[in-house]
Amino acid sequence: MAAALALALAAAALVLVLADVAGTSSEPVSEAQQLESPPSKVSGQKRWGAAAAETLATKNPLYSTGRLTDVNCRPGDLPAGSMIAYRRFLTRVTACLNKAWAAQFRKADMPFTKPRLRIITSKVKTPCGTWNTGADGVYCSTDRTMYLMISKAQLRNPFPLGITRLIAHEYGHHVQQVSGIWTYYWAARTAAGKARKLQLSRNSELQAECLSAVFMRTMEGTTLVTAPDWAYTVQWFKKNGARGWPQNDHGKGPTQAAWMTRGYGRGTPGACNTWAANPRNTR
Repeated sequence: MAAALALALAAAALVLVLADVAGTSSEPVSEAQQLESPPSKVSGQKRWGAAAAETLATKNPLYSTGRLTDVNCRPGDLPAGSMIAYRRFLTRVTACLNKAWAAQFRKADMPFTKPRLRIITSKVKTPCGTWNTGADGVYCSTDRTMYLMISKAQLRNPFPLGITRLIAHEYGHHVQQVSGIWTYYWAARTAAGKARKLQLSRNSELQAECLSAVFMRTMEGTTLVTAPDWAYTVQWFKKNGARGWPQNDHGKGPTQAAWMTRGYGRGTPGACNTWAANPRNTR
């Protein structure tokens, strides 16, 4: 029943995660993405020429850092009906992401700053602009904040793997921001036509999804990331991942699933270099 509900909502809203696996029943978690407004001012970010900016995306030092550091992330249980428990869970997952990515940036000898986390129960204005319709979370690059909304439906029937994947995806956008990858993204969008903008958006979103899967791999085999739950989630993306994005700015379902599988299988940021990939692999 939960899976059927998720599929129905996926067609009407921007739903991209669900579960009804191995006895787990849950409400779906809506997808989130970066808001479509470039940062008006980015502290510590210097100006780059076009070639140098592209190199930050295609040959970023993070790609050579090997497996993402396993920080033994165990955020605990996520019982239904408790806002306190939900906030605690999200805070703990974010702390794990902070530790893992800080270690990875140290490997690359790159400066790192943590994102902010703001947990809300209704849509709020952000410095980046309008909240995406149907989304449960967004990353705003202007204030480097992940905004995650906890709905009543999620409180009633939480899915820990789904919400962890979602926050790891948003964290992936922060990694793109602080590593300089988005320097190229925003610069390239400025002069791009419609088709090129969609391609750039797919590169960004597919990379964030892959980076999310890289983090999920560090928890492989735990009670949070079981093999059946992960396999089912990937399969659902393959069949339904594009339903909420008819303009194809996130990639087709099989493409999303392929980058999730690639990131999870290899466990390295280097596996997620969508910017140097053949365009047919980011459709």
